[in-house]
Amino acid sequence: MSAQIGIIMGSKSDLNIMNQAAEVLKELGVDFELTIVSAHRTPRRMVEYAESAKSKGLKAIIAGAGGAAHLPGMVASLTTLPVIGVPVKSSNSIDGWDSVLSILQMPGGVPVATVALDGAKNAGILAAQIVGAFDDKVAQNLVDFKLAMRKKVEQSIEEL
Repeated sequence: MSAQIGIIMGSKSDLNIMNQAAEVLKELGVDFELTIVSAHRTPRRMVEYAESAKSKGLKAIIAGAGGAAHLPGMVASLTTLPVIGVPVKSSNSIDGWDSVLSILQMPGGVPVATVALDGAKNAGILAAQIVGAFDDKVAQNLVDFKLAMRKKVEQSIEEL
């Protein structure tokens, strides 16, 4: 099966965070692709990726970036697919707030769904929910996933 979700990041240093999205998508049975696309260092690659994403069959894009974090917004400006932004606390970051605000404060007409700082797991779950709205198998995997979370909490309560 071809990828349904694109996971992109500004640099390889973001991989340890963005792998959280990949892992949860694997668990939920959603095919994805993962690559590096820098808004600042490879802008032509970014444009090409964003403009071709829908024709490749992607249903949504998860874009993680640190620092000035232009990648999610720029990609969102170039595609009609939903874009989920993951602010990444990077080595050049101001406690991550620069990344959060760069992704969160998009101008009207260019929406980016934004998850918490380093919140790639939630980005993966949200992307799976987008796919699951139209795919019964993924929807059932999400039901099972949430049931397992509930059972884990209930087990913790009993252990207390």
